Order: sequence, then C-alpha cells, then structure tokens
Amino acid sequence: MIPKLKLLGQLIDSGVVAVVRAENSEQAKKIADACIKGGVAAIEITFTVPGAASVIEELANTYKSGELILGAGTVLDPETARIAILAGAQYVVCPSLNLDTVKLCNRYQVPCMPGAQTIKEIIEAMEAGADIVKVFPGETLGPTFVKAVKGPLPQAPLMPTGGVSLENVSEWIKAGCLAVGVGGNLTAGAKKGDYQSITEIGRQFVEKVRLARAQ
Repeated sequence: MIPKLKLLGQLIDSGVVAVVRAENSEQAKKIADACIKGGVAAIEITFTVPGAASVIEELANTYKSGELILGAGTVLDPETARIAILAGAQYVVCPSLNLDTVKLCNRYQVPCMPGAQTIKEIIEAMEAGADIVKVFPGETLGPTFVKAVKGPLPQAPLMPTGGVSLENVSEWIKAGCLAVGVGGNLTAGAKKGDYQSITEIGRQFVEKVRLARAQ
C-alpha cells in the first residue's frame, strides 16, 4: 500500500484524473487502458458503472504500483467507500460532502475528495479532513470561480470535475487547481468504440497541464 502523502503527490503530479463512466464493465476497462496508454495515470472508476467494484479490482490486479493511480468515484456513503477500498481503490471521490465517508477514508488513510460548489462547502470539506476538494459541477462554476476562491482561501486544494476541456484546461490550472478531473471530453470516443482517440486526447491533456504549470 502506497503511503497517503506519497499517493497524493503522485496524483497531483499526474495533473489529470480520467473520470470513467461507461455502459458496462468491459467498456470501462477499455477506457482505463486507453487513458493509461495516453499517459493519464490517474483513473477514477465511478460507481455508476455496472460492477464498478469488480472493475476496480481487476485494474488493481492488472497494473503494477506506479503504473496506475486508481480511484473510486460517485461514492455517496461510507459503505460504498469501504467496498471500493477493499476492491483496491487508492482514493475516493464524492459528488458532495458526506462526513462519515471522509471519516472512514481518514481512518484507513485513503485520500478523500468530496465535491463542493460554494465557499461555505469548501471550508466545511477542509475542516472535515478532505485532502482535495472537488469543484463540482465545473460546467457551471468555471475557472473564474476557482480564481475568486483562491483570494480568501489560497490554501484550498481544489480540483474541478465537469466542463474541463482541451480548450480551457490551462485556465483551470492557472487559476490555481492542483489537478483536473476530465470525463466526457476525454472518453467520448468509447461510445463509438474509438479508444485510440481517448489515448490521443489523453496525451494532449497531459501536455497542456504540463505547459500551463510551466507558465
């Protein structure tokens, strides 16, 4: 098991978290494989995927430590979080703050990233012990929201999910985000069976994050 602080460092270094939603477990695994080929090492298997725990377990057994930073997403409660952790999830992502879920993750020293969309919710998540606060939904909040939050809360560890695209990913990073979560704008090709496009787009996301950080 990778120590929590080291794992967080790896996730932040990676810069891009692929948010995997799929129609079935096989499609989810193919999306994950394509992302990893493109250099997107952080994969979040959401619990909207049928058999999500089994997908997490299979990916955990397939890839060596360091090749994959494996997380569980759309975790609504501590019961689901525990299932995900036992299956092999190394971090847990939630759409909103559930105090019992954060408490459980802290008990087992697993990074937890609850969602928030207001200053009040961000502060509450940090006070509860969240490691990173997911800015969600990113489509409606935008990079300017992050920039505004960073005024009074420069210490807030933020990562957006939703609405992150190749066109605006640099804006999110420059606004102060530690990393970005990318869903459909990365994985849309899966609906047509075009997994090569996921690999190529993944490479572009990784490069744009790298350049934005350098600037």
